[in-house]
Amino acid sequence: MKKVLFGVVVEKDRSGYFAYCPQLQGCYTQGKTYEKAIHHIKDAIRLHLDDRRSKHENIPLPESVSVTTLEIAA
Repeated sequence: MKKVLFGVVVEKDRSGYFAYCPQLQGCYTQGKTYEKAIHHIKDAIRLHLDDRRSKHENIPLPESVSVTTLEIAA
């Protein structure tokens, strides 16, 4: 099985960390620590891909993910 790189976004909030994979709609998780969130998102991505394979769906190959910071008056 070939290896593919997927982009992952990890955000800190009051209760820990929220992680998601923008290329895989609905693929997200959380963890009390950054390390736990990373561990959980790896599992979530594997499960997401396994589910797609079992349904004979195409696995979307990542194109690119851009992350930036915007300053907005609030």
